[in-house]
Amino acid sequence: MREIVFDTETTGLDPRTGDRMVEIGCIELMNLVPTGQTFHAYFNPERDMPAGAEQVHGLSAQFLSDKPLFGDTADALLAFIADSPLVAHNAGFDFGFLNAELGLCGREPVCLTRMIDTVGMAKKRHPGAKLSLDALCTRYGIDRSHRVKHGALLDAELLAQVYVELKGGRQIGLELAADAGGGPAAAQPHPVPAAAITRDVRPARPHAPSEAELARHAGFVARIKGALWGTAPPLAR
Repeated sequence: MREIVFDTETTGLDPRTGDRMVEIGCIELMNLVPTGQTFHAYFNPERDMPAGAEQVHGLSAQFLSDKPLFGDTADALLAFIADSPLVAHNAGFDFGFLNAELGLCGREPVCLTRMIDTVGMAKKRHPGAKLSLDALCTRYGIDRSHRVKHGALLDAELLAQVYVELKGGRQIGLELAADAGGGPAAAQPHPVPAAAITRDVRPARPHAPSEAELARHAGFVARIKGALWGTAPPLAR
């Protein structure tokens, strides 16, 4: 199954108030394994970059001034994501900006039925725990030491690892299976007929001490001074 894990960086929090997407990074998974295929692009937002947003991702208006507009890259992005499910952390945010940009350049929005939100997955799996990408990387032992600032492709790479862990990680296929009633049930082992079990029967090995070993033991015990077993009264019968 092909899935796309993606992340975006923006000028702010709400595309309805004029905020724009400035970066997108996508990672292709095939049956939960990264294929090495990625899509990454920066965009000129045609507006200023608020200081708070620049502090988060480090993308200045000057850096983005010579980058293509989103509309110039939209077809390549849509070809990459195709009709695959799209995985994002707090996916409503990323889908909101993606569809806003698609609308501005006259493309159809991505259907929300394709959305997989890792925040919702983490909330069900770890109720009451911290749900940030950093917190989940720490929980699953994923190295994020190179993450100085947010970056769409880097965050998508980290999220892909988190997503695999949320799906079962290295234990995929060993988790509880759903029973006929929809609840969890342990996978049942396949019994092996007794007739199919064969063993090589070996003769029993002697375990009694030899006369020489008994003599050495008696000599060792005799050298122990004040041994408790030499002074204790016999047990009553």
